[in-house]
Amino acid sequence: MEKKVVLITGGSSGIGKSVGNFLHEKGYTVYGTSRNPDRVKDSVFPLVTLDVRNAESITTAVTEVIKRSGHIDVLINNAGVGITGPLEEIPADEIKNNFETNLFGPIAVMKAVLPYMRTRKFGLIINVTSIAGYMGLPYRSVYSASKGALELITEALRMEVKSFGVTISNIAPGDFATNIASGRYHAPLVKGSPYETSYGNTLAMMDEHVDSGSNPNEMAEAIYAIMKNPNPKVHYKVGAFMQKFSIVLKRILPDKVYEKLLMNHYKL
Repeated sequence: MEKKVVLITGGSSGIGKSVGNFLHEKGYTVYGTSRNPDRVKDSVFPLVTLDVRNAESITTAVTEVIKRSGHIDVLINNAGVGITGPLEEIPADEIKNNFETNLFGPIAVMKAVLPYMRTRKFGLIINVTSIAGYMGLPYRSVYSASKGALELITEALRMEVKSFGVTISNIAPGDFATNIASGRYHAPLVKGSPYETSYGNTLAMMDEHVDSGSNPNEMAEAIYAIMKNPNPKVHYKVGAFMQKFSIVLKRILPDKVYEKLLMNHYKL
């Protein structure tokens, strides 16, 4: 039986690397991507150069994988970046960069692989979003918005491509022990800012949550289960119970009650 070919954006570290290693061990042909693959010396699967913010880079990477393996069966849109800060103090360029990476980039990669999947009348796209995308979180407004937008894009596109034999699902992780905290953009703590104390406290809390987060292998196992499912759902959530339950609470509680819960949690 021909091996299925998997392309994982952002496959050089964190969740992407864990997923790639897991699928490689399961016998899939895995390609990861990185903006600088030459700097990665320990990858067990090949990395191709790709920057999701660059259209030419995306086309070149997808073409290379097709040339080497003939097709792409599964796209895991994992590349993304974090961003924190009071919305009032986040530079406009950083907001644009976050949306370029977390939303417009994944859209561009999907548009690059869909023609190949439609031709073969088969394909699976898994977009890695975030539990933060289900709610507006203080000092994570831009991140929540970019990930939430990708959730809605997935819902719509899934219906558009269903008749072509292509399936699209979201998987929303909570806090995982990866290097995302070190890679995210932090709006600087400004001395004398009206947000100085509350943002500083929230920032410390967010970093603590990531440091004590779940093992990324949980995401690998969840994605593998989606790939093995002949009829996957639209939405999946992976993370600690309370993180997943927070989505349920948002659905059933009055807005102001839920807002108060969040503000108490973040000590605002």
